[in-house]
Amino acid sequence: MFVVGLGTAVPPNRYTQAQCWEALQGAAQFAQLDRRARTTLQRVLLRDNGIHTRSLALDSLHEVFDIDPDTLHRRFAQHAPALASRAAVNALQQAGVLPPAIDAVIISTCTGYLCPGLTSYVAERLGLRPDVLALDLVGQGCGAALPNLRTAEALLSAKRCETVLSVCVEVCSAAFYLDNDPGVIVSACLFGDGAGAAVLAAAPNHGGRRVEWKAAHSLISPAERDALRFEQRGGLLRNILTPQVPRLAAQHAEIVLDEVLGSQRLSRGEISAWIWHAGGRKVLEALQETIGLNAADVRWSSQVLSEFGNLSSPFVYFVLQAALQDNAPGGWWWMSSFGAGFSCHGALLKVA
Repeated sequence: MFVVGLGTAVPPNRYTQAQCWEALQGAAQFAQLDRRARTTLQRVLLRDNGIHTRSLALDSLHEVFDIDPDTLHRRFAQHAPALASRAAVNALQQAGVLPPAIDAVIISTCTGYLCPGLTSYVAERLGLRPDVLALDLVGQGCGAALPNLRTAEALLSAKRCETVLSVCVEVCSAAFYLDNDPGVIVSACLFGDGAGAAVLAAAPNHGGRRVEWKAAHSLISPAERDALRFEQRGGLLRNILTPQVPRLAAQHAEIVLDEVLGSQRLSRGEISAWIWHAGGRKVLEALQETIGLNAADVRWSSQVLSEFGNLSSPFVYFVLQAALQDNAPGGWWWMSSFGAGFSCHGALLKVA
C-alpha cells in the first residue's frame, strides 16, 4: 500500500493558551470550580506544556462554555463533515485523484455521533460514487488513524479496491467538559479540532515522494481501559484522562515497535524519521526516555502539538505531513498512535 496523497484541515479560528485562560476567568463555570481545579487550569494553560495555540470550531471562546448536549451535538454535526471534507479535498488534490476514482472511504471519529455516519456527508460533499464502500469507525480515540489505515490496507491487499480514502476527524470542542476532576480539567487544556486524510493505493503515484506501508502491529490492553476513555454523564462525553497515560503510552509503544522491527530484522537505529502521536508534552518525554530518542527525533510531533494541541486521531496525519514538507531523510520511518482501550498501533513506512 502506498500513501499517494495527504491533506489536513483545521477551523479558521486559532486561540492562544493565554486567551483560553482569560476567557475561563470570566465564565460562570469557573467560579463553580474548587480552588485546586482553578489552580490546575492556570498552571496547565500558562506554563509551558508544549502547546501554544489550538484551532477550535468556535466563533468566540465564550461558546466553549455552552456545555449542553444539544449545543455540543450541533457543533459536531456542523463542523465534523466540513473539516473531514476539506482534508479529503486537499489529499485528493495532492494525489491527483478525482473523487469518482475512490472505491472506499473510511472515516474515524470519537467526539460525536451521526447516523448515517460521516461517510454519508463526506461522500455527498465530495461527489463520491453512489456505490463507494463507506465505513464509519468509532470508539478508537486518539489511536484511530492506524486501524483506519490498516483497514484500507486490507481492502487493497484483497484487491477489493484500487484507491481508498482514509479520514480521521475530531471536533474535540464538542466534547469539552468542566468539573473538579483533574483529568477533565487537563483535557480541556490540551485538545484541538482538526481532520487528516490520506489517499491510499496499491501502486505509487508519479512525482513527489514515495511513501510505502510495509508492516504494522496493534496491541490492546483492556485491563488499562479506565486509564483513558470517554464516559457519558448527563448526555455529555466526558474524557477520562489519568496520570498513568504517558507511562502506558511509552510502554505499549515500545512493545509494538520492537514487534515490527523484529519481524523485519531492523534495529531502532535504522529508523530515519519518527511519526509519533503526541498526547501531550509528558507523553513525548516518556517516549524519549523509554525508546531512547532525543528532541530532534520528536521534533515534528512537538511542532504539531505546539501549533494545534492534541488533535486526537488526526494527529499523525499532521506529523507525517510535517516530516514530508520538511524533506526528512528517506529510508525507514516509524509511525505510531495510541489511545483509548488502552490501545497502541504502529506502522513501518519506507520513504524514498
